[in-house]
Amino acid sequence: MAEARQTVGFIGLGTMGREMAANLLRAGHAVRAYDVVPTAVDALAAQGAVPAASVAEAADGADIVVTMLPDTPQVEEVVYGPDGLLAAPPRGRLVVDMSTIAPQAVRRMHADLAAAGTDLLDAPVSGGPQGARAATLTIMAGGSRTAFDKALPVLRGMGTTITHVGDSGAGQTVKLCNQLICGINLQAICEALALGRACGVDLEQMREVLLGGSAASWMLDRLGPAMISGDAGAGFRIDLMLKDLRLVQELAYGKAVPLPATALVTSQYLDARAHGEGGNGNQALFRVYDRMSGQAEAAKGG
Repeated sequence: MAEARQTVGFIGLGTMGREMAANLLRAGHAVRAYDVVPTAVDALAAQGAVPAASVAEAADGADIVVTMLPDTPQVEEVVYGPDGLLAAPPRGRLVVDMSTIAPQAVRRMHADLAAAGTDLLDAPVSGGPQGARAATLTIMAGGSRTAFDKALPVLRGMGTTITHVGDSGAGQTVKLCNQLICGINLQAICEALALGRACGVDLEQMREVLLGGSAASWMLDRLGPAMISGDAGAGFRIDLMLKDLRLVQELAYGKAVPLPATALVTSQYLDARAHGEGGNGNQALFRVYDRMSGQAEAAKGG
């Protein structure tokens, strides 16, 4: 059964957002697009979106506003800013934030928007740029069931595994738990590859073997080849994962939950950033192990 066509105000056209918005166009929805980078708006307009010059213009006449932004302050600006959603709510009185931000901030914005008659659903995603491009994202949503059901036709244009996980902030909490696992999993892959390399085994062959057993993971499958080949090209960037790990630790601190492995991998991400890797993809974490094991110097000498 075809989903009803809706008008979506889409705010945030970065690596993930531009693909998600393009998929909404392909699904038959009308998209009013805004980003602080005008060329990003122009690129989506070339695919059929209506360009907007402000948040208020993107929200004007929209059944739903979707935000996909880097961090909490940017989402707060969209909500509380002078032409923000509190001042200019969408026609449908529904906002879906798909960024990864602090659950505490989500609950505060939810309460403030609710007081003004607008519902907020926090619906962060997992699946990376590949999932955004293929419209196969996993979407974890927090907020009222009514808001979730209302947003579902639009969410289905961007993802395949879409779950209502609880009240406001629950979506962000589940996403941060996802990022915790991803960071530690990537660290484990780095350590395995570093050990295998030191012992002289064929790393690509080792990866294939591991993918056939209980060590298999999305990270090993998707990022393993780039780690082995030394390709650090940006996908999901080191800087963004560091932001997510910061949010994980802030949440854990507030709940008095110790996360020793998260603290360790966060320090390695900080090492990566300190060596100029912040704009590179997550697989660049392996270069921390190059430095720790002396491989970086060996490569220079060779």
